[in-house]
Formats: sequence, structure tokens, C-alpha cells
Amino acid sequence: MSAVSSRLPVFPWDKLEPYKKTAAAHPDGIVDLSVGTPVDPVPELIRRALVDAADSPGYPTVWGTAALRDAVTGWCERRLGARGLAHTNVLPVVGSKELVAWLPTQLGLGPGDKVAYPRLAYPTYEVGARLAGAEPVVYDDPTELDPAGLRLLWLNSPSNPTGRVLGKDELTRIVAWAREHGVLVFSDECYLELGWEAEPVSVLHEDVCGGSYEGVVAVHSLSKRSNLAGYRAAFVAGDQDVLGELLRIRKHGGMMTPAPVQAATVAALGDDAHVREQRERYARRRDALRTALVGHGFRIEHSEASLYLWATRDEPCWDTVGHLADLGVLVAPGDFYGAAGERFVRVAFTATDERVEAAVKRLG
Repeated sequence: MSAVSSRLPVFPWDKLEPYKKTAAAHPDGIVDLSVGTPVDPVPELIRRALVDAADSPGYPTVWGTAALRDAVTGWCERRLGARGLAHTNVLPVVGSKELVAWLPTQLGLGPGDKVAYPRLAYPTYEVGARLAGAEPVVYDDPTELDPAGLRLLWLNSPSNPTGRVLGKDELTRIVAWAREHGVLVFSDECYLELGWEAEPVSVLHEDVCGGSYEGVVAVHSLSKRSNLAGYRAAFVAGDQDVLGELLRIRKHGGMMTPAPVQAATVAALGDDAHVREQRERYARRRDALRTALVGHGFRIEHSEASLYLWATRDEPCWDTVGHLADLGVLVAPGDFYGAAGERFVRVAFTATDERVEAAVKRLG
């Protein structure tokens, strides 16, 4: 029996452990700006919805409740500019990482098929391709790819790790090219509500997709916007034929979002106030860390959206990681996201106000 794990790269975060130990030895403790996990409380109205739905002894459905589908379609129309979405255009998933990792397999891709993603990208796009036995392909501009054998095109705007935002015209051009060549587009938009110096746009916006969802699907998560990383609450929206096929497959696989989490998601998508409050927290932390990093000799590139600063001292990324670890600050090396990031680090601003303040003092 061959190990499936042999197809995969080394889990990147394991490489960071020695630097984490160094940073943790700082007299005032570690400031962990590496993973980007939410640290602020889950909003009360979401916790209340979860508790109220705690008595859920029966199996949930893979497609979710009608209330959940109403909440998703309503939010997509209100926030993304999507028009005319029906329940058949949406599907809840058990966190977006699960979807990214298993999508090529669930689409039936395999040897001879290609999966494309940005040259600097979330590592799970590559993992998903390799799990399916498909060929991973990186791009700078997807419309310059050879479309032969290209079955799945990942977009990521705002980008993890760089924070780069694809403009409406660029998205429209890419979607048109993909449709011309019969390439399915999945757009990872999990940071869409965290634009700072640009206003992110969804592929579902009617100006981008022309009011048709054929060949396009958007991926969204509540982990960052609502501090629900621990809930594994996410969804996809778009092409009903693609989502219908995924629904049939996922029913067989038992890929069900727990009923209390479905209820919490309904509450979260129906409230914009808590998102504004969280944005304000992140904006303060972002400004403080950006100023401190620039003052310490860093250059910040892109970073117009998302929860990260893409920073460089024009040296190998692991030298930068080591330098900051000596100050008790842990960041992610840029080469986790591709060879093009080998002179950058990704700095998350998801730590508490107290820890961000500690980092600012150390950088000063």
C-alpha cells in the first residue's frame, strides 16, 4: 500500500518549530504573528445562536437548513453584488480548507488534469491537486496559461499571503478567458471583507460574471470576519451544476456542517455590526505593526487587504524569521507560499492588542 502522504510536500509549519521555541524564550513571552488565527471573542449573538441550537440530536443535512441557504443567498446579494441566487447556487462546507484540499478529488480530477493557482499562494491549492493525482501549475497571469488539460483555476483575491486585490476589470477578463476555454474558476474570497487600501470584488458580482454563474464559484469563510475559525463555518456559491454535483458527492461522504454551527452561521451572516467592530480592531493593529516594521527597516509590498503584511528586508526569509524570533516575534517565512516569496515574511495582525503593543516596542 503506497502512502498518499508521499505525494505531498512537507507540512510547512513543522519547519517553524525551532524558531517558535526561540521566540517563546523571550522574557516577556512570544508574540505569535505567524498563523493568523483569530484571538478575539466570538460575538455574543453568534454564541447565543449556537447555544440555542445545542439540542440537535438528529443528523444535519449536507445542503443545510433552508434558513442557512436563505442567509447565504441574502448575504451574497447584499455584500457581493450577486443577483438572482437560488438555493441551488449555494452549499455549506466544513471550513474552507477542507473544500480547497478535496475539491479536485470531488470534481473527479486526476492524472492528465491540471490545477492552476497563483505563484504565491496558500499551500493547500497544491495539496488538493496532489491528493487527486493532478498536476499543479502556478501562474502570474492565468490567461497566459496553456488551457490544454487545465480543469480547475484557483483565484485568490484578496491574496493570502500578499494581500493583493484583483480589480474588477482584471477579474472580468480572467472569467471571460476561462469560459472561452472551458476552465472552471473557483475564487477564494475568504478575506473579501478585509479591504484596507482597496475594495475587493467578488467573481459573483454581476459586472464580473455578466449575471451568469456558469463556470464560476466563490469560496467564503466566517473564520476571519466573525472569529469563527473554531466553528469551521464556510460556504461556496455560484454555478448550480457544479454545486449540485458536489452536493451529491458530499452526501455520500457525510460532509455535514453541524446543526448548531449552521444556526450560528445564520446569525453571523445576518449581522454586519460585529464585522465592523472586528475590522476596526484589525485596522488599529495593522497600522501599529506597519509603522513599526517600516521603522525597523522593512519594506511592505501589496498588503492592501487581508489580515497580513507582506514584508521584506531584502534578505533570505529564514534570516528574517530568525532575526524576529530573537526579538520574541514569530512570523511566517515567505517560501511557505512559493519560491517567489523566499525574501519575504508574512506578518499577521491577529494577535491581541497587548501582544501587538509588545511587538511594536520590540521592533522600536
